Amino acid sequence: MWFKNLLIYRFTKPFELTPEQVEERLRDQAFKPCSSQEPSTLGWVKPLGQQGSELIHTNNGCIMVCSQRQDKVLPAAVVKDALEEKILSIREDEDRVPSRKERVDLKEQLVFEMLPRAFVKSRRQYAYIDPKNGWLIVDSGSHSRAEELIVLLRESLGSVPVIPVAPKNTAYHTMTHWLQSTAPKGFELGGECELIDSADESAVIRCKNQNLQSKEILNHIDSGMLVKKLAMSWADKVEFLVDEQLTVKRLRFSDLIMERADEVHTDTAAEQFDVNFSIMNAELANFIPALLEAFGGEDTSALEAA
Repeated sequence: MWFKNLLIYRFTKPFELTPEQVEERLRDQAFKPCSSQEPSTLGWVKPLGQQGSELIHTNNGCIMVCSQRQDKVLPAAVVKDALEEKILSIREDEDRVPSRKERVDLKEQLVFEMLPRAFVKSRRQYAYIDPKNGWLIVDSGSHSRAEELIVLLRESLGSVPVIPVAPKNTAYHTMTHWLQSTAPKGFELGGECELIDSADESAVIRCKNQNLQSKEILNHIDSGMLVKKLAMSWADKVEFLVDEQLTVKRLRFSDLIMERADEVHTDTAAEQFDVNFSIMNAELANFIPALLEAFGGEDTSALEAA
């Protein structure tokens, strides 16, 4: 259950719904598998899976939710082959070439006929609401996938006034400065970064397993390149990769934290899930403010405007 990515959103207004109210409102959007003619469905599932009985899971005042998307997999090549076969049959049987509109109609009819037999692919998306700190944390490295969950959350709760957290200082220049001088207090540089040309963003240099403060890399920076992505660690507790939008990817909790979770005796997978979630959200409640502070603090201008 440990999150591997972090997209951090700030509530522009206090989140005041109780867990019981959240649970009740999610039920109307509970996940249902695709029907024979539905290409996709999206809804809420139990974070604990078969071990759970509710559409939320709470710990330390945080409320975890989990969405599930199911898609019918109908490869374009399969539809194309079937359409070409149908067109060939019309040519041979009726001695004519189908019009463009007829081809479109034939394709739609084929998709309709093939959907019930299509393979099904499912994907889950976890997130949690932290009312005390005013955050919505999504385990995703993709803003589009996170937005899909947020839209569903808005449909269920009626209102989810959130915006992505933003730092006061420009991330590009801040991370570049760290390589030129030193990492902020509590943080250490990792061995990976991505540089872009400030004049031409299509010019990219990716460095792995490197001393990021080596002369070679600093020469690229002196020539006008900026840091877009940077591997770091914090307080010997987490390792991660952060980009210019403050998206945290490849989040990894230290062995010390993982051992602390393993030391708690649990009898079921549900109890272990609860322990893991408790430790994780407590650690992130310290890590996220430290990360924002490293970038000069959180830019609250958008909050004030809201």
